[in-house]
Amino acid sequence: MVHPRATLEQWRTLQAIIDCKGFAQAAAYLHRSQSAVSYAIARLQEQLGVQLLTMHGRKAQLTESGAILLARARELLNDAGELEQLAAQIESGWETEIELVVDAAFPHALLVETLKQFSHSQPPTRVQLREVVLSGAEDALYDGHADLVISPIVPRGFIGESLIDVEFIAVAHPDHPLHNSGALSYRDLKNETQLVVRDSGSRQQRDAGWLGAKHRWTVSNIDTSISAITRKLGFGWLPAHAIENELAQGLLKPLPLTRGQRRRSMLHLIFAHGDTAGPATQLLADMLRKAVQTR
Repeated sequence: MVHPRATLEQWRTLQAIIDCKGFAQAAAYLHRSQSAVSYAIARLQEQLGVQLLTMHGRKAQLTESGAILLARARELLNDAGELEQLAAQIESGWETEIELVVDAAFPHALLVETLKQFSHSQPPTRVQLREVVLSGAEDALYDGHADLVISPIVPRGFIGESLIDVEFIAVAHPDHPLHNSGALSYRDLKNETQLVVRDSGSRQQRDAGWLGAKHRWTVSNIDTSISAITRKLGFGWLPAHAIENELAQGLLKPLPLTRGQRRRSMLHLIFAHGDTAGPATQLLADMLRKAVQTR
């Protein structure tokens, strides 16, 4: 355990001596005199009653006890640095955390790449990501559990901007009987099983697309729907960006519908707090816009 009388500055001095490989180098790094550095270490050893360093010529080396204590001190110094950074972050108005709510239809690769870039922003901001379907984003806005939202629905009282137009394609496995009938109408679909994704909202659940099939399987996410359809369990309208590989590999094939084979849905970018959105939220929004524009 680090002795309570030892200060962070003293531990920082010891760390500098080891990392910089000497007293003189540590003094230059810390912008202090060499005598001040030597005094700080002598005082630290005296307070702890433990020898931390031994000298081999002009080179300082940690004792066994010194190595153990410095390892723990590094953790404390890192925690202290993060605490100071957090205080500066709060003082500057930069958010420490953002609640990002994204409709599942948004391209996953774009989202992950954007979050990767945002993770390098300074000062760092944590992101709480929640992926929802249809009115799930609306619920998050009304419940106050969101800072930034990507949604196909712009609820009353909020302003949204067009972000990305997502295309949905009616597909089934190439061996599905629907591919044996030539051109299809909606009537041909009625007796087959349709896979649909459940609205994750609870206030006012909505349906999207054609739901005329007598038999429906309702799943909770797009990946499950893709998996079921590639295993010949039915048909459904899936985001084109999410099934590129399955189409290329011949696991899925567009249904030959005479109309309605493809439909489009606009996803909107919504600031939950309007013009008062913080700088980190605005930065993340800008990154999302750029990711969509350059895809």
